[in-house]
Amino acid sequence: MINILANDGLDKSAIDRLTASGFNVSAHKILQDNIAAQIHEFDVVIVRSATKIRKQELEVASKLKLVVRGGVGVDNIDVAFAEEKGIAVRNTPLASSNSVAEMVFAHLFGCARFLHDSNREMYLNGASHFKELKAKYSKGIELRGRTIGIIGFGNIGIEVARIAYSLGMKVLAYDLRANTAEIKIDFPGKQSVFISTNTIDKDFLVANSDFISVHVSGKHEVLNRNDFEKMKKGVGIINCARGGVVNESDLLEFLNNGKIAFAGIDVFLNEPSPREDLLKHERVSLSPHIAASTLEGQERIGNEVADIIINYFKK
Repeated sequence: MINILANDGLDKSAIDRLTASGFNVSAHKILQDNIAAQIHEFDVVIVRSATKIRKQELEVASKLKLVVRGGVGVDNIDVAFAEEKGIAVRNTPLASSNSVAEMVFAHLFGCARFLHDSNREMYLNGASHFKELKAKYSKGIELRGRTIGIIGFGNIGIEVARIAYSLGMKVLAYDLRANTAEIKIDFPGKQSVFISTNTIDKDFLVANSDFISVHVSGKHEVLNRNDFEKMKKGVGIINCARGGVVNESDLLEFLNNGKIAFAGIDVFLNEPSPREDLLKHERVSLSPHIAASTLEGQERIGNEVADIIINYFKK
C-alpha cells in the first residue's frame, strides 16, 4: 500500500477520495525536527506552507516518490535536490487564487474605511468616546475609480484584477515575464465582458498606483525604500504573497513618515513570531497567513492534490 503523509492537514473530502482509491493517508502532524526520522515510511508527502522538505529530509527519504505542495509556491521544498533523487514535486497553482484575491480586498476595504483600527477602538472606548471616534474615522475613501497596481501577474494577480475591474477600478500590472491577460468578468443574466490587460514597467506602476498588491511566488524582495520613495503620498500596500517580499523595516519607516497611508499584511518574516512593532502599528491590517485558507479554497486544494496523486500513480 502507498503511504501518504499530509503533514499540514488535508481537506476531509480529499482524504476520503485517496482512501477510497487504495491509499493510506496519515494526517498526524510530525514536528519539523522529527520529519527526517520518519519520512522513510512514506511514498508521498503533502505540505502547505508550514512544513519544509529540505535536503536533510530528502536524503533519508528512501521510499519517497512524490512531494505535493498544496498552494502556489514551492520555496519550502528543495526542488532541485528532490529532482536529482528522482522525486517528483508538484503544486496546486489554481486552487487558492480566488481565496487570496478576496483577502486582498478584505484588507483593502478594511483599511480604506479604517475598520481594522476602529474595531479595536470601539471595543476599548466606544461607549465613552463615540463622538470622537466618529470624527476620527469619517475620512475614509472609496475604491471605485482608483488605481491598483499588481506586482506579479500570474493566476492570483489576474484574480485580483478581475475583482478590481468589477469594482470599477483601474488596473496596472507588472510581471518579470511580459504577459497579456484576457480577463473575463461575468455578470449574472448579462453577457460576459473581456478586458485585455498588458503588463507594464514596474517604475511606472509604482509611481501611478493608489494601492499596490504583491503576488510573486518566490522570496525575492520586490518593494523596498527605493520603490516607496517613488510612490504617491497616501499609497496603500497589500502583501498576501510571501514574508520578506516587501521590506518590513522600510515599510514601517514610510508608514511612520506618512508616505504610506496603510498596509494590509497576511505574511511575515520570522513566522510564527513576526516583529511586534509591525503587529502593533495602528495603520496596519493584520491576518495570520490565512489568505488561501477558506473552506472553498481548502476543498479545491484538496481535490487538486488528490488528482495529482491519483494520476501520478496511475501512470
